[in-house]
Amino acid sequence: MSLSDITVPRRRSRRRREDSKLVDHVDRLGEEHPPIPLESVDYTMKRPRLLAERFGSVLAYMTRVELEVERNVLELNILLPDPPEVDRRFYADVWMPQETRHGLILDQMQELAGIEAHEPNLTDVDFRLKLLGALGKVPGVQDISRMLYYLTGLATERSAVLAYNKLHSGLLELGERAIAATVVAPIKRQEPGHFAYYQMAAQELWGQLSGWQRWLTRGLRKRTFDVVGAYNKLQRTQFGDVMHALDISRGGEDDLREYAQKVGRAEYELMFAHRRGLRVPDYVFKALRRSAELAAERKGEAWPAAERTGS
Repeated sequence: MSLSDITVPRRRSRRRREDSKLVDHVDRLGEEHPPIPLESVDYTMKRPRLLAERFGSVLAYMTRVELEVERNVLELNILLPDPPEVDRRFYADVWMPQETRHGLILDQMQELAGIEAHEPNLTDVDFRLKLLGALGKVPGVQDISRMLYYLTGLATERSAVLAYNKLHSGLLELGERAIAATVVAPIKRQEPGHFAYYQMAAQELWGQLSGWQRWLTRGLRKRTFDVVGAYNKLQRTQFGDVMHALDISRGGEDDLREYAQKVGRAEYELMFAHRRGLRVPDYVFKALRRSAELAAERKGEAWPAAERTGS
């Protein structure tokens, strides 16, 4: 018996166990976290004008991003012409119903608060995704597309968890306990399960990629990374407004770099752990910094703001 006769079955057995874990996780998400019942939401707001002033930019941005999940699924159907069944079940049967319900609830909340909505794009798919989807029929390419999908999911869900936590705290500070408890709290409870799925799937797939696939994945990730929900300059600027409203970027580069580490930690540990001294992929911090700069520029300010010096 050769060494390959021993190692190949072991690898297949390990892969089956990992796939089983993903299936079990998706089943639990569907059973334990169904879409939030609309009748459970209490939209009572004590000071809607103040809420809109403090967090209008946050709610408008989050609402658009949540609603655009409908288009994201269209993109995935193009990007991954032959996905694993567990991926399809996750994004079509669990993730999309949960996220679109988040969007509907947030949309109603922002309307009641008098917040001007950001128009969601529900149908237009970027040409680059169509091209990558067409290339997915080439052996080895769809695995790279899947890896990029998981990495994007990791950063997106981590950003969402951090943002919803800060929004929840901010609403409590304003005394808006009803919407904090029945809108934001249920939403933020569902996001970590999505993050966990992407993390497990990414770890499994990364171990299966060849050297050239890993090299190309790193390169494409570096060139295509953007802040969550941003596809143009205006949306990058709006994300800068979100970071400012949630006190993510007000402390300057040190605070923003700490936030970047939280957003990019999972993919750093997966793809760049072999590089000593690197605490976060530089492309994550640069994208966040650019959004902060754009938001400040629109107000006629500089970012980070110059510190006042004593006389």
